[in-house]
Amino acid sequence: MRLALMVGQVIVSLVLIASILLQSGKSAGLSGSISGGAEQLMGRKGKGYEALLNKATTVAAVLFIGIALALVAIQ
Repeated sequence: MRLALMVGQVIVSLVLIASILLQSGKSAGLSGSISGGAEQLMGRKGKGYEALLNKATTVAAVLFIGIALALVAIQ
């Protein structure tokens, strides 16, 4: 059981790292403001992808904390 939780923790942590790194920053600078303006003119293309990354980050963070607490309880 402990080994399965530890493997799960590693997988969830990699998903959490990837989902955080794939998100764009709040202040992307000049290039972000130019592309952001283009997205507003042409439609909302990036919203689905950003929403998916936000949801994946939230789920991975909750799983990370849950598995960490379970590992501490097992010890």
